[in-house]
Amino acid sequence: MSRRSTGWTEVATGVNRLDVAHVNCYLVVAEGGMTLVDAGLPGTRPLLDSLLKRLGARRGDIDAVLLTHGHFDHVGMARGLGDEGTGLLVHPEDAALARHPYRYARERAAWRYPLRYPRTVPGLLSMGRHGALMVKGVDAAPRLADGLTLDVPGRPRVVWTPGHTYGHCAFVFEHLGVVMSGDAIVTFDPYTGAAGPQIVAGAATADSARALESLDALRSADSAILLPGHGDPWTRGVGEAIDAARRAGSH
Repeated sequence: MSRRSTGWTEVATGVNRLDVAHVNCYLVVAEGGMTLVDAGLPGTRPLLDSLLKRLGARRGDIDAVLLTHGHFDHVGMARGLGDEGTGLLVHPEDAALARHPYRYARERAAWRYPLRYPRTVPGLLSMGRHGALMVKGVDAAPRLADGLTLDVPGRPRVVWTPGHTYGHCAFVFEHLGVVMSGDAIVTFDPYTGAAGPQIVAGAATADSARALESLDALRSADSAILLPGHGDPWTRGVGEAIDAARRAGSH
């Protein structure tokens, strides 16, 4: 698939990246059905519908939505999908955040970042145009647990990676050769505009030191393609991405 002509990219066999305003979510098409990892912004819905139409499916055919965490830019479509019967899963530590996706812990005041990094303003405005300020919280089932292999299409393994939020989780799809890191490690930071492997700035991270420590939990998936919550896929090894993120530190 060509992202230029369709608005999505097939980044691995059966794994489709939907990118709206520098916010990613991923639709996995595997034996037995479909799993959506993260629910993006509300403005991602037309793109998801377009992809599902190409696949001969509809929203109600999605078996599960796995939330890496409960921030507003990762639960944007979740309420609507849940209302259509799709199961929503989150780590217990982020269940309250998923219900109230703007009430999150952060190390630094978010308003300072556009002043320090003015190049990020167009991207932040784009997020707003795609519904970043109108996200409704969701009651997701608090069933994600570290090391658990989920009985959903693609059968991902949960890796608890607290720091960005206290219940943040990544998902390792071993048979598909991908790890979906959410915001545990990204390749683009919407708050600074920096590219390359890194943790998200303190404007949206609860505990940067813990976020950096949690990255080692992903080293076992070193051969996989890393698919972040923000930015392009990383194909040079998860271990190298972790090392680069540690060098980048916190901002």
